[in-house]
Amino acid sequence: MKAIFVLLFSAFAGLQVANASVNDTTRLVPVKGAVNFRDLGGYLTHEGTHVKWGKVYRSAEISKLTDDDLKLLVQKHIKSVVDFRSDEEVARAKDRLPANAAYLQLPAGSESLTGIMAVLPKLNNGDSLMISFYSQTAHLKEKYKPFFQELLKMPDGDALLFHCTAGKDRTGIGAALFLHVLGVPDETVLEDYLATNEYRKAENEKMVKMMMQMNIKEQVARDLAEVKPEYLIATVKAIFQQYGSVDQFITDEIGLTADDIALLRKKYTK
Repeated sequence: MKAIFVLLFSAFAGLQVANASVNDTTRLVPVKGAVNFRDLGGYLTHEGTHVKWGKVYRSAEISKLTDDDLKLLVQKHIKSVVDFRSDEEVARAKDRLPANAAYLQLPAGSESLTGIMAVLPKLNNGDSLMISFYSQTAHLKEKYKPFFQELLKMPDGDALLFHCTAGKDRTGIGAALFLHVLGVPDETVLEDYLATNEYRKAENEKMVKMMMQMNIKEQVARDLAEVKPEYLIATVKAIFQQYGSVDQFITDEIGLTADDIALLRKKYTK
C-alpha cells in the first residue's frame, strides 16, 4: 500500500510542481496547432536511470496542427499516434498526422458528453463528477493494454505520441501508468500529471469562459478544466481496491510480464 500513501501524502500536503525535470524548458514541443504537447523524457527512476528524451510524447488533440508542425513531428520521428478519444470526438476533429505515421484509436471509456453537459448547469462543483470518471476501471484494460503493446513493438528509432481531447484526463492516466511501469517515483508521476494546469493555463481560461456562457458555474467549469491530485488518486484508489496494487493491475489487466517490463525499461530509459 506504500505507493498510494505516497500519492495521498504528496497531494494533500500541497505538492507544488517544482521538479526541475517536470518544468524543463525542452519538455514543451513548440507546435502552433496543439496545446500541452510535451516530451515525457528526463524523469529520474528508482533505478537511477532516466526516461529517454524524444521517444514518447503526450498532447491534447492534434486536429489543428500546421504544416510546419507536421514537419517538426516528422523530424522527431513520430511514427505512431495513439488517440484515446471517442468516435464522436474524432469525427468532430480528425487528427492531422505526420507522414507515414500509424494511427490507433482506443475509445473505450470515452462515452458521449451529451448527457454530462445537460447536468453541468445544475452542479455547484465538478469534483464529484471528475472523481467518478477517474474511479471507473472497467474500460482501463481495453484502453491501455493496446497502448502498451504499441510501446513494446515500437522500433528503436521511432517515437510515439498519445493524446485525447484536452490531453489531461485519459492522457494523464496513460502517462501515469507508463511512467510507473518505467519505475518513475509516484511523486514525479503526480507532478507530471499536475503540470497540465501550467501547460494548459491559457486554454483552460478560454474553456472556463465558454462553459460559463452555457450557464455553468465558474467553480464547476474550473473543476472540469483543470486537473487535481484527487482525480488521479481516485484512479489509484480504485485500482488498489480491485487489484491490491498498481503492479498487480499492470500484470492482470495490462498483461505485462516481468520480461515485458524489462524490455520497456530497456527501450525507454537509460
